[in-house]
Amino acid sequence: SLRGSWRLGNGNGSVVLRGEVPGCVHTALHRRGLIQDPYYRFNDVMYRWISLDNWTYSRTFKTPFDVRKLQKVNLVFEGVDTVAQILINNITLGRTDNMFNRYSFDITSVIKEVNFVEVRFLSAISYAAEQSRCHKAYSIPPACPPPVQKGECHANFIRKEQCSFSWDWGPSFPTQGIWKDVRIEAYNHYHLIYFSVTSFFAKSAQQWSLEIESIFDVVSSKPIAGLVTVNIPKLQTQQTFSVKLQPGEGSIVLLVNINKSSTVEAWWPNGHGKQTGYNMTTTFVTESGYQIEKFSKAYFRTVELVQEPIPGSLGLSFYFRINGRPIFIKGSNWIPADSFQDRVTYDTLWLLLKSAADANMNALRVWGGGVYEQDEFYNICDEMGIMIWQDFMFACALYPTDQNYLESVRAEVSHQVRRLKSHPSIILWSGNNENEAAIASNWFSIPYADREVYIKDYVMLYVKNIREIVLTEDKSRPFIASSPSNGLESVKEGWVSQNPYDTHYGDTHFYDYINDCWNWTVYPKTRFASEYGFQSWPSFSTIQKVSSAEDWSYSSNFSLHRQHHENGNDQMLQQIGHHFKLPQSTDPIKKFKDMIYLTQVMQAQCIKTETEFYRFSQSEIIKGEGHTMGALYWQLNDIWQAPSWASLEYGGKWKLLHYFAQNFFAPLLPVAYEDKGVLYIYGISDLHVDHKLTLRVVVHTWSSLEPVCTLAKAGVTIKAQSAVPIYKESINDFLERCRNCTRKSCVITFCLVGEDGLQSPVNHHFLSSLKDAVGLEKSRLSASVSQRDDIYIFALQTTAVAAFVSLDVGGIKGRFSDNGFLMTEKKKVVVFYPWEPTSVEELEKSLTLTSLVDVI
Repeated sequence: SLRGSWRLGNGNGSVVLRGEVPGCVHTALHRRGLIQDPYYRFNDVMYRWISLDNWTYSRTFKTPFDVRKLQKVNLVFEGVDTVAQILINNITLGRTDNMFNRYSFDITSVIKEVNFVEVRFLSAISYAAEQSRCHKAYSIPPACPPPVQKGECHANFIRKEQCSFSWDWGPSFPTQGIWKDVRIEAYNHYHLIYFSVTSFFAKSAQQWSLEIESIFDVVSSKPIAGLVTVNIPKLQTQQTFSVKLQPGEGSIVLLVNINKSSTVEAWWPNGHGKQTGYNMTTTFVTESGYQIEKFSKAYFRTVELVQEPIPGSLGLSFYFRINGRPIFIKGSNWIPADSFQDRVTYDTLWLLLKSAADANMNALRVWGGGVYEQDEFYNICDEMGIMIWQDFMFACALYPTDQNYLESVRAEVSHQVRRLKSHPSIILWSGNNENEAAIASNWFSIPYADREVYIKDYVMLYVKNIREIVLTEDKSRPFIASSPSNGLESVKEGWVSQNPYDTHYGDTHFYDYINDCWNWTVYPKTRFASEYGFQSWPSFSTIQKVSSAEDWSYSSNFSLHRQHHENGNDQMLQQIGHHFKLPQSTDPIKKFKDMIYLTQVMQAQCIKTETEFYRFSQSEIIKGEGHTMGALYWQLNDIWQAPSWASLEYGGKWKLLHYFAQNFFAPLLPVAYEDKGVLYIYGISDLHVDHKLTLRVVVHTWSSLEPVCTLAKAGVTIKAQSAVPIYKESINDFLERCRNCTRKSCVITFCLVGEDGLQSPVNHHFLSSLKDAVGLEKSRLSASVSQRDDIYIFALQTTAVAAFVSLDVGGIKGRFSDNGFLMTEKKKVVVFYPWEPTSVEELEKSLTLTSLVDVI
């Protein structure tokens, strides 16, 4: 391995330092104290010079083996970011131009006892500009990001993380560096490059089988004969194959049938069963006795993307069947966890993914403007049962299709599919993010006469190249060309449909910041909601780390600088204004913290309303629309400390939205909505069996902890994996029954309760805007903290009904069991799960309790 410390220097040699590999220039400069934290205040703009310079990584290494005894020696880079010339002992081995590719250089004839390796980088910004200049025939939009993003131009001309040139939630840090492993590989005879295992189920024979693909580099000039033995002890399955490896690079595919007398436990998504994997050993032995042993895990699961006609509706369904069972997809969209990938550790990934699973998510979409995630990411998803919708890395742009570009993309796609296809968590390959929509809706104002050129390029890239490779390399999971798309209807219309947002086909992305988000009628009754969202600000403790006191106001330069979405800060104010009073405090810091709190309350309540709408639409068709089978909100995580659509802040802290997600994605949930003056309650279940439950409805006036009326409806049947109406009453009758109640003075809470402790979260329904609420009093909220083993107990007390009660312990890492809740009882116990050692004293000192009436 050539990991470790390298020499790093800039173009003219004026800056020289040690840099870690894997790593990048920014983190090296920061570690050496030559720059501040790149995320601090305005540093994204101040440090542009780093990305405009051309940096070189170099080091010497001693060859740890006798070269004369080996037939082949390679220098292998798992990832180079991005454009570089690779030299060893002053001989150029080749060039790199794709961050997502693996590069292997044959150094058999040039390696010595002591060697000098150099990786000479070229600025990604200059390279992208140059590539765009050279593309003379026609332009490929967009040229540059909107000014509000403070980004760099022509990201679509370089095979690099697209959001590293800036995005509407992230900074521009076009890094340079060796971002993944680099090593020397030396071998005789043959070498295993890729190894993958995918499972199939033959319905007719009721039998599982595994397809095992091994890709070898065979050095000898003659074919190598040998035996391969595959052993899965737990499934009493062992098979031996005789194989012949041809010289050069080639693959062998083995089909292993699982012993039918063994019971195979399938891999299930989170909330639907276990994530069983089986230890498997594959041994390759050649006639000459040379042996390779490969240990891996075998998982068994099938996936189908079902697109079929629906009775009573135009169009087609769009849902996933896992192991033959339709699964409602609940989750979010994943973006890179940091601008500097070397800072994304196993722990970073584990914490974010565990938070997703803890919020009852079963899926994430790895979005196409970031990176194909590291192996660890998918391993954790395999273990946690998080299904992955995997985009290829193309987003919100048109792309070139010249020969060099296509060759690079083909290598990228075949490398990534080979690397990732063994993961049961990956259930779908998707060609790009929003590029079909970009052409269909003409985002880039392309004259109608030129449209065909771009459609031809689109089909060339995503269909004739990417799709073709995916279908050849991986027959175990579906492929779609874009998101949003109309699925099979898009295919029928030549891959670019007239309206990719059509609710009757495929998936939709939907954003509306202007209309009142509590009004469910504005949302599309789509087959599958793969993106939707609202922004909020991260907590004060998160912003504090990268700002100074003068920045702490909603209208400061810093607050504007961090907002990369046009009018984003105003849109949040507008959305808050629909239902809440805006803060008027004369204390500027209190006012700023109140604003942050309200943006998080607004975001949580908006996405709750929208997600509940998608969930209660799963079993019905109304005016030809419905059967919604997926809700992935935008977005799960943050790349830095800034206002964004995320539910997890940079560093992993849960926003109120993430606590709400834990409830609105619960396996069993009652949901209320109003239509033309009538209150409807639906029972939603992801459980595999029907349940007889009791619906409990409780009405409070805002001014009293004593309920004004309660209702218990017993014997309610909630059907397995469906959404059914369980209660209906006109609001007028309802209020009359609960005397002393008006829309403004009362609030409804409700839950489902069954035997054996089966219980849904308590849900709420507001009868009016909270700015109009009558009787909402300033409550005295207090909490006492105690420790129990590794967790902390917060015993809360209130003197009045309190809305959106928020517990915040500043920078102490951890999460609560519940937050942002409506408190209608005098006492409530909340648990704090720490992610680092803390104490009762520390928690008490850091605790801030806020409810809606504290905002003044």
